[in-house]
Parts: sequence; C-alpha cells; structure tokens
Amino acid sequence: MSRRDDDEHARFERPRRRTRPRTKERPDYSSLPLGRVVTVDRGRYTVQVEEGQAGDDPAEAGVTVTAAKARSIRGVVVGDLVRLDGDVSADEGTLARIAEVLPRTTVLRRTADDDDPIERIVVANADQLVVVTALADPPPRPALVDRCLVAAYDAGMDPLVILTKSDLASPEEMIAALTPLDVPVLVIGPGADLTAVRARLAGRTSVLLGHSGVGKSTLVNQLVPDAFRSTSHVNAVTGRGRHTSTSAIVLDLPGGGRIVDTPGFRSFGLAHVEVDDIVRAFTDLHALTRDCPRGCHHGGDDPECALDAAVADGRLAPARLASFRRILESREQV
Repeated sequence: MSRRDDDEHARFERPRRRTRPRTKERPDYSSLPLGRVVTVDRGRYTVQVEEGQAGDDPAEAGVTVTAAKARSIRGVVVGDLVRLDGDVSADEGTLARIAEVLPRTTVLRRTADDDDPIERIVVANADQLVVVTALADPPPRPALVDRCLVAAYDAGMDPLVILTKSDLASPEEMIAALTPLDVPVLVIGPGADLTAVRARLAGRTSVLLGHSGVGKSTLVNQLVPDAFRSTSHVNAVTGRGRHTSTSAIVLDLPGGGRIVDTPGFRSFGLAHVEVDDIVRAFTDLHALTRDCPRGCHHGGDDPECALDAAVADGRLAPARLASFRRILESREQV
C-alpha cells in the first residue's frame, strides 16, 4: 500500500529495509583456472593447476598452489577438480581461493565402521581402485579385500588387486578366490619387474588402498621415485604394520596417469552401501535378479532367488555365484 506524502505520521516511521531481489543466476567461474586437489592439510588445500584449460595462463599451468575454500563451499576432498581465483602464481606466501568444485565423476566412500552413519569421502574423480595386500607378513585378510571391492563397485570404479611379497607365500589361493569375480590380479615380490603394473595404471587415476605393512608405500616409491613415501616394518607380536602415510596425496606417474596414495587402514566400514549398489556392478547377475521376488537380498537363505535357479539350469557358474555372495556377506564382516 502506498503512503501519502501529506501523512503527518509518515516522518516517524522506520525506513523500510531495501532488499536485493533474488535471482536464479549463478556466478560463472568457467573462465577461472582449473586445478586438481592433490592433498589436504588442516584447512589448506594443495592444488595442481591443470594444463590446457579455459582461463589458464600458460605461465601458471602445471604449478602447484596453496588455497583456501570459499565460505559457500561445504567440502573439498583429494581428487576434486576446482576453479581457482585469487593469487595462483605459487609465489611464497600467496594463497589462492577455491571458488567452485566441479561435479564429481566418482566418489570412493567409507565409514569408520558398519554402525557409523557418517560417510567419509576417501577420494573423488578416480576411475580405478587398486587393493594392495601382502601374501604374508602380515598375512592376507580376504574379507578386507572383499570389502574394498564392494567399495569399488559402489563407486563405479574398476578394481585391481596387487599381491605383494610373493617370495614369502604362494598367491594361488588368493587368485582362485578372485578369479570368479573377474577381478584382475597382479603378483609382485622384491625386485619384481613392474611393467605389468605400470601398464594397468597408465593413463588412469588409480587409488591405492591397503592395510599397514603390505608394502604399499614401497610400491609407490618404485612407481614414483621422487615421492619419498615413508616405509615401515611389521610388528612381530601383533602382525600388523605401523601407519606411515598420514594423508591421501595425488602423485603423477612418469609414464602418464596418476595414483592416489592413501593412509593405511585396519577396517573399511560399508554402512553406506546397499545390496542393489553391488548387484548393479555385476551386469550378468543384475540381469538375472530381475526375476527375483520382491524383497530378495540374493543371499543363500533367500527363497526363490533367481540366481539359484540360474545355477540349476546352467546359466550361471556356481563359483561365480559363491564369490558374489561372499562379497555380499563381507558387508557384515570386519
């Protein structure tokens, strides 16, 4: 309602607050330099400026800068692609700002344990999960390997298993357990030729996971000689290794591609993973489960599961079904 100019009380009214009209338009950061977060440390982000991107200054492309994030951004993790403003010269004492986080293509997640409702993102935008496990010293933990595979399937990443310390034990049992799942396996030992490993990593962004003491940091140092990742021994009493990597970090491979080295872990919570997320990763089994009754969880105790019928009539190999159900059961094991 308009106010009359001759209203004698008008001069005593509080001035109305001027508000800026809302708009659906978002700031356009597409002209800012693009970078990849390579590590995170106490609220500061180390970002490598990507080469050949819109807005990049040739003098700036390829440099590594320290950045803080804008207040409007809720979370930034290792592997994120971000747009940077501020000072991206990488000169000593300078600080860039993360203005935008680009949509993630993949997200590798875990929870602290299976009762923890809070998901933690391990790394973003990786396309291959490499599970590193020793054949002895410390002994392999097949259930933990299975849980890592579940996390890979949930994230939409290709799995790869690398078995280390082949000089101490035979890899046959582990290979037999993984073969029905179509998971590629590489076996290495001291002084091994890493040509096959490098071929699997070339041109890809691979996350290396493994519990402490399996030789993951040693492998990283062989793949990236200037990485200088700390290594340690296995405790003779507990049979467990000591954590030597304290934070995830992205490392460029000399032959192309990159690896993400992660801290060693002793558990991998899967509270965030649903059965359907795993089934979808197995395209042949997913097609068969369309004939399952409503509410079927595809376990051995589920009546009228279509997977059992497929085994009975020869459409599905028993070993593949057994391995798939082992993967499902690993969600309930530590």
